[in-house]
Amino acid sequence: MAENKAEAAEAVEKAAPKKAAAKKPAAAKAPAAEKAPAAAKASAAEKAPAKKAAPAKKAARKKDAEASRPGVLKVHHLRPVPGANTPKTRVGRGEGSKGKTAGRGTKGTKARYQVRPGFQGGQLPLHMRAPKLRGFKNPFRVEYQVVNLDKLSELYPSGGDVTVTDLVAKGAVRKNEKVKVLGTGDIAVKLNVSVDKVSGSAEQKIVAAGGSVAVATAE
Repeated sequence: MAENKAEAAEAVEKAAPKKAAAKKPAAAKAPAAEKAPAAAKASAAEKAPAKKAAPAKKAARKKDAEASRPGVLKVHHLRPVPGANTPKTRVGRGEGSKGKTAGRGTKGTKARYQVRPGFQGGQLPLHMRAPKLRGFKNPFRVEYQVVNLDKLSELYPSGGDVTVTDLVAKGAVRKNEKVKVLGTGDIAVKLNVSVDKVSGSAEQKIVAAGGSVAVATAE
């Protein structure tokens, strides 16, 4: 029994230093007390009002600007707004921006020297897509100067002979051009008409009034 007690006492002595060593780190927890001042600083910073130094600087700038303004506005005081006048972009000057192809892209009509007016990127242009008039112009068409019966009744109120030369002299037609008489209007005097061509209605009215019609055979 005595031996057992001695062994138990030795075991207690050996275990006691280990417990003390284990308890030492717990006693060294002082940083928790050091964190308290940091939290106090944060709360104090939140409660403190923000500094308003900006309005003072703005006021100083306004005063400087007012002091720098001229008393009398003159022509040389006028200046363009900064950024209004920008330098012209010089293209094709090196391998930088707008340098190689100068903003024209690669190949194609629009990358060449000049684009003709009406170019639509290669598609069929408008003047070729528009419908065309059918038929043709007759190269043998004969144009006549027209004189109506109402005009002849004014030029010849008492009747008489009507010729191309006489009509040219009266200013009714131009010389060296063919003349044709049409049947617009009425005539009540006797006329002997000798022109290049006469319409059917005009011939009927002239003959009904007692006149005659002579048409030139050579046209």
